Amino acid sequence: MAAVMHNFKPYPSDRDVGMAAEALVTAHPCLKELGSVSGWYGWKIFLKFKMGNYRTKLARSGCVEVAVNSGKRSINNPDKDHPHSKIKRARRAEVNYLPNFPRGENQTSLEEMRIQILQEVEKSEKNLILIEKLMQMTFALRRQEIVQENPLVRDFLEKWPALRMESQVSAEFQRITNVNLRNQFFSELDRHTLRLIALYRQKAARTGKVSEALREILRICDLQEVQDVHMKRNAALRALPLYLREEDPEFFKSWSAEEVDRPDITNTPVAIVSMVTEGTPSEVDLSPASTAILVEGDFVISNIPRMADSFALLFGLMYVLHLDYPKKLINTFTFIQKVLMGLDDGKPLKPCLLNLKNDLLLRE
Repeated sequence: MAAVMHNFKPYPSDRDVGMAAEALVTAHPCLKELGSVSGWYGWKIFLKFKMGNYRTKLARSGCVEVAVNSGKRSINNPDKDHPHSKIKRARRAEVNYLPNFPRGENQTSLEEMRIQILQEVEKSEKNLILIEKLMQMTFALRRQEIVQENPLVRDFLEKWPALRMESQVSAEFQRITNVNLRNQFFSELDRHTLRLIALYRQKAARTGKVSEALREILRICDLQEVQDVHMKRNAALRALPLYLREEDPEFFKSWSAEEVDRPDITNTPVAIVSMVTEGTPSEVDLSPASTAILVEGDFVISNIPRMADSFALLFGLMYVLHLDYPKKLINTFTFIQKVLMGLDDGKPLKPCLLNLKNDLLLRE
């Protein structure tokens, strides 16, 4: 049972273990506990201990995903971290969180492949097929580095410059979650766009700062000459944080190409920057000339044609670079994770997100 459960999750939650215990008793009724309300509560406690013992054996055998959390405080080492603190485990439905090296490969051989990727990316005519193959082979090396060492984004991308390519961000996200980033993001966004805009209009009809800001976005959207799918996507994503009552003035930035001195971005953790070629940049621009993704004061990807593409790539980078969601936009990115991307981590949705999800499921 412990081995089967580990194949799904190395660190199952209390709810997960309860479901496994219930399935065990359902498959084998002779194991049902007499006098117990559920009939499987004792098995649940038993399986928790078994999972802990199984993880200990795997850690001793060299399984990286559980070995990373070994060596905590004990009687012989009282100065180390508490056993239950700073546990490194999948928290956002990652499937391949911390894999082992491919069979037959080691640190040295994978490092040679990394240098080969570095040389290939610097070429004017890149061999994209070779880069994809080498990035697939070195996936475990990157995950161990980003999870265990937690380096600065700039330093990590200097070692792995292929992750500045849009195609490799999508590929890396799929390696981590087994979900196609662009297909899933845009198919679900297009499914809910009209309903989202209808909900924005309902809230914009009220009074208050949030309603006023939503009215401004909808007004700009209605004034656009071209009302295509891209414009509607941009409007739906641009107004989403406001609808969820989240505001981060540092997240959406607008720069004019005519400006010589760019604003200070040193202390900006995460932002989507819209570049304007003509006129003065406004706070809300739904059709910028191009967009860019800013992470820890560094332009990770530039010259992205549309804001919705930047949103999708930024969400992918959250997983690829092992970043936390921006504190002021947690609900926005949680909505994208659980509702749009379908990456459920087993935790219940907050009331505001649950209400929005239920509203989207209602017919207009």
